[in-house]
Amino acid sequence: MTLAVLLSGQGGQGPEMFALTGDAPEARAVFEAARPLLGGADPRDLVRTPGADLHGNRTGQILCCVAGLAGWRVIAPVLPARTIVAGYSVGDLAAWGCAGRLAPEAVLRLAAARAEAMDAASGPGFGLAGIRGVALARVAALAERHGCHLAIRNAPDSAVVGGPRDALDALRAETLAAGAQRAVLLDVRTPSHTPLLAAAGARFRDGLAAETLERPGPGAPRLVAGLDGSAVFDARAGLDKLARQISETIDWAACLTAAREFGAEAVLELGPGHALATMARDALPEARVHALADFRSAGGVRDWIAAPRHG
Repeated sequence: MTLAVLLSGQGGQGPEMFALTGDAPEARAVFEAARPLLGGADPRDLVRTPGADLHGNRTGQILCCVAGLAGWRVIAPVLPARTIVAGYSVGDLAAWGCAGRLAPEAVLRLAAARAEAMDAASGPGFGLAGIRGVALARVAALAERHGCHLAIRNAPDSAVVGGPRDALDALRAETLAAGAQRAVLLDVRTPSHTPLLAAAGARFRDGLAAETLERPGPGAPRLVAGLDGSAVFDARAGLDKLARQISETIDWAACLTAAREFGAEAVLELGPGHALATMARDALPEARVHALADFRSAGGVRDWIAAPRHG
């Protein structure tokens, strides 16, 4: 069996995001590693604290990486020999941890540094909007007209656009008038994956250069670059893309194509929410697809991986 593991980006954070992994002994070290970066708070407690800002950029990026790495620890004992991993936005960083290229502590430290660089480069008043039902070329043209930028290509008629929030509101109205099925502001407060964050990409590249890469163990999964869907064989080139995706358009559709071409028969999203699983169902119609959030127990998801024909 061939499995594709997709690491979520921001947007789905909530009180139940660690419901399945929170008590897993395998994931305990990941939660502990995040505490110093969250002011001493345990991520499992933080997400259930009334009034906690789970969607602040720094906190959100750390939490999403914690979710991905904790989920990976839970499924690691039953991973098939053929596994491919790809991450969406900050999930791209978590994917490096899952693939054994970066230690979990390094992933979380870099997630904090990545968010800090992005916040410093953009300031308040920016964000992202998701648009579905309009051709990418049309979305890109409308985005340019409104002073925004195409941030993520999800599918031929699905995209994310970044820019000032007032411009995104005007863009959403115009795309809905043009026949969009959906045009919504996302709960992300930076213009990720746009040229507005060029300074953040350069700063993050310096941070990556200072990290020590791990040597993947035998049977490590194939790592796909979240920027363009290409397999990461050369670590230096891969790290460059990891930095570039902060300020360049992500081609997530290419990542799903890479999973299909690798022969993925099953797809599992790790992290908060179901967004990547939903997209994967369209891109890999023959595959069995689930998000970790679909399961009630760690044993349930491990059973599904070991016997995917049952669900």
